[in-house]
Amino acid sequence: MLNKSHFAFLDEGSKKEIRRTILKAVAIPGYQVPFASREMPIARGWGTGGLQITLSLIGKKDVLKVIDQGADESVNAVNIKKLVQLTTGVELTEQTKTATLIQSRHRIPEVPLTDDQILILQVPEPEPLRAYEAKKSVTKLLHSEQEYSGAWLMLFEQIMKYGTISTGADHPVYVNDRYVMAPSPIPRFDNPKMNQSEALILLGAGREKKIYAIPPYTDVASLAFDDYLFRTEDFTDKSCHLCGATGVFLDELIDDHTQQKLFQCNDTSFCMERLNSTQKEEVGSIDA
Repeated sequence: MLNKSHFAFLDEGSKKEIRRTILKAVAIPGYQVPFASREMPIARGWGTGGLQITLSLIGKKDVLKVIDQGADESVNAVNIKKLVQLTTGVELTEQTKTATLIQSRHRIPEVPLTDDQILILQVPEPEPLRAYEAKKSVTKLLHSEQEYSGAWLMLFEQIMKYGTISTGADHPVYVNDRYVMAPSPIPRFDNPKMNQSEALILLGAGREKKIYAIPPYTDVASLAFDDYLFRTEDFTDKSCHLCGATGVFLDELIDDHTQQKLFQCNDTSFCMERLNSTQKEEVGSIDA
């Protein structure tokens, strides 16, 4: 049943304030803009920042897709979709191509995004300098002076300890040759998708009360050294055991019966679309 008290749950004043914050974030790529994060009917840390952006931007004609670590059917994704649909009545989809708004936790879809789409990423910790500086006043000063030696030192320590840059996710990026930014806990595999993206990318941290953005066609480079280059997760010679996809982010599984190692597309809707397309081709060839 559609909630008629406020379209998209938030009152109009709240949505206007968040939209103004988004405009400032778009105008200064990678810069963390503070905003008055509202109380939401989900716990902080479960996507309140991304949800507030979605509810502030969504219109009656929008088509929404929500994913959680690549899955459309996870508890987090399903509950967010329910809340948005109950308060807007908008159409939901699992197909990346048909969505106008995509809210995501920990992944960027495998299907390339277009200039008529907006990707909204949920962010637990927006400050890329927090690992070595706890004070917000100091991190703001470091950003203003473009003093990022601490971030480089963290990567150097990884190389000294492990022989390579070992960041698993949330590998910091340089945006527009100005700000070092936390890309949210997406895998390294997804970092290159941010560079020169056709879609607008918005990042929201509800608990930390920050919104930041990567406008379309913005330069985004993952931090790395000249002699220790940035590398994504390596899936060379590996393919999805369901749809046969290669060149995508894969989850490593163990078959319960054979105990053999298997790989499967992390992006579930991408995998299902490939499977459905293959099945249709097989039926068509049989009919012919």
